[in-house]
Amino acid sequence: MSSHTAQHDAAATEVVNIAENRNRGKLPPGEKPLVASPGTWFVWAGVAVFFIFLFGIISSVVVDSFGKGWFTTWLPQEFTVSWYQSAWTRFDLTHILGVTLVVAFVVVVVSILVGVPAAYMLARRNFPLKRLVMVLFLLPILIPPITFGIPLATVMYNFGLGRTLIAVILVNLVPSIPFVIITMTPFIEQINPSIENAARMCGASMRQVFVRVLTPLLIPGILAAGILILVRTVGMFELTFLVSGPQSDTLVVAIYRAMTSAGGSEARALVSSMGVIYTAMMLIILIIALRFINPTQLVAQVKESRED
Repeated sequence: MSSHTAQHDAAATEVVNIAENRNRGKLPPGEKPLVASPGTWFVWAGVAVFFIFLFGIISSVVVDSFGKGWFTTWLPQEFTVSWYQSAWTRFDLTHILGVTLVVAFVVVVVSILVGVPAAYMLARRNFPLKRLVMVLFLLPILIPPITFGIPLATVMYNFGLGRTLIAVILVNLVPSIPFVIITMTPFIEQINPSIENAARMCGASMRQVFVRVLTPLLIPGILAAGILILVRTVGMFELTFLVSGPQSDTLVVAIYRAMTSAGGSEARALVSSMGVIYTAMMLIILIIALRFINPTQLVAQVKESRED
């Protein structure tokens, strides 16, 4: 007992001596002082500049959406919410927000229902030209939407679907389903196949394995892919603009139409107010998503599934 106490006292004394030496500027042998390198300062300076510009842009849009007569002074001479009221009634934002949410919800659900089983087949099966199939799924994600959006819109109009809600949903599914497949395939590959084999040995069918065994493990990845698809669909301008009409415009297309229909300072204020509404909607979606998706838990669950 006395030997253990002596060792403990010696260790405590050593710690105290090291702390005192640090305070005096003396470091233990072999230890270098913690001095930030020029590269570290450069990175932090870049991050600071980015956030300054971001804060400036957002502040300018928010102030502009509430201000009047903001041309010869640093701040508006008057603050009002009339721009929001005008934009809401003039462009029927109640209908536009409803269309935006319906399109986003349908695209997310259909993309997951189609993309997850397809990703499972790609992750668990080997077949000829598999790499080519993966490359084909990457094309709608990598190439600009306008390049395939114009012929896709032509097909929609030829079938009489132009300017309809169905056309908006279909064109947004083109990049969304491949996105889910590309996102979920590596996630499924990390899950140990022995879990599925054990369930089959116990008499479970393929549907039961997928629903009761794989789905609980895939929920974090499905939620993450769904949130990314949701954000991508709400912000998709090119494909939606090519096939949408007065009754099927989403919010991002409505902002563009507001910018081109009004003139002068009125257009600037209306667009700014609609931009604030768009940003607020995206923030609400993000906050709700973070209540269900924790990136740390997602990584931990993938690692745990791989180890099992």
